[in-house]
Amino acid sequence: MINKIRKYKIDIGLLWLRVLGGLGIMTHGYSKVFGGNMDGFITGVHNLGFPFPGFFGWLSALTEFIGGWLLVFGLGTRIAALFLLGNMCVAAFLQHANASFSVKEKALLYLTLAGTIEILGGGRFSLDQLIMRRRKSSQETSLD
Repeated sequence: MINKIRKYKIDIGLLWLRVLGGLGIMTHGYSKVFGGNMDGFITGVHNLGFPFPGFFGWLSALTEFIGGWLLVFGLGTRIAALFLLGNMCVAAFLQHANASFSVKEKALLYLTLAGTIEILGGGRFSLDQLIMRRRKSSQETSLD
């Protein structure tokens, strides 16, 4: 009984982390994609030395926007978290490499969020789990 309660609390915590963190990072991607300053962002990507800065700039912005949305709903959670983890490593350790902690703090927090979700998955209250349960149920039914 205690293990079930503990598992339930962990799943609630993962839901909380996914929804609030996903919404937060999604707003950053949204402002890049729809805020009208992609040219400035792409210039920043170019200044970091990335080849094909247009491609990587759009990849980064869309990773934040779509990846955040996927985290909110728990769909493709670990893949989205992996892309976000890479994106936040670039932000924290390249873009803000020489910045003060207060500047890189947000990127480090999102990096921590993405890493935690990558390790633990989306939890019971995610679309990933709903899909898995339905798949398992239909497989069991087809075996009968």
